[in-house]
Amino acid sequence: MSIAPLVQPADFIHLRYEVRDHIAVVTLNRPERHNALNRRAYDEVQSAFAAASADDGVRCVVVTGADPAFCSGEDVKEMMTGEKPAAPPLSVQARRPPTPAALSALECAVPVIAAVNGAAVGWGMELALYADIRIASEKAKFAELFIRRGLICDVGGLTRLPAIVGPEMAARLLYTGDVIDAAEALRIRLVSEVTPHAELMLRAMDLARRIAANPPLALRYMKEGLRRAHGADVREIGGWAIDVIYRLFATEDHREGVRSFLEKREPVFTGR
Repeated sequence: MSIAPLVQPADFIHLRYEVRDHIAVVTLNRPERHNALNRRAYDEVQSAFAAASADDGVRCVVVTGADPAFCSGEDVKEMMTGEKPAAPPLSVQARRPPTPAALSALECAVPVIAAVNGAAVGWGMELALYADIRIASEKAKFAELFIRRGLICDVGGLTRLPAIVGPEMAARLLYTGDVIDAAEALRIRLVSEVTPHAELMLRAMDLARRIAANPPLALRYMKEGLRRAHGADVREIGGWAIDVIYRLFATEDHREGVRSFLEKREPVFTGR
């Protein structure tokens, strides 16, 4: 694993990280913001997957969110507009791009299960896509909302989504930004199972234990083999995506997408 932990699990603020029965359970824990990710949370996501990869005692990861959401994407005020309330704007270069945290999940050395307990939208959808297996609560919702904010998606939407649901369905989700429920996610095979909300973690942990019962070295090589077989150069694609996202951050349409979201109105895009 080439990405070193940025912070230690004991220092996490926005995540809970615990290991039991050879399973690392990573819980996004900003429920008051529907687990939206700010800069610190991105660092902690990156660190959590790096910690799991570096721990020979971890054989599987379950990632979920504190109710009521899995992850509602980036914290709009802190990340997409580059500002906090009562704080001056930051330059695009000062923002932390999403790719390092994304790749830390995609390149995690052990199998990853996403237990999607609520909304997984924007980068939350991307995080679910980086998992090897997705199990959804009946309350789960999914959306690649980037197009509605005048942006493109990250590596997950560009590579993982077409591989999972097929190029045409992926294009439909990416071009429209439509929100789909758990039943539709199961129908298009975005998730492998939908469970009653109260049983989600029981089902995820049962699957994780069955995975973790297997030989740990073979598990890690199996994960690496699947990643190699996928074939796409995610770092090259991720670098291109970030370059484009930086350009789009500077557009009026991006600012209008964010403003309209915050003002709860329909956007008016001009192509500038």
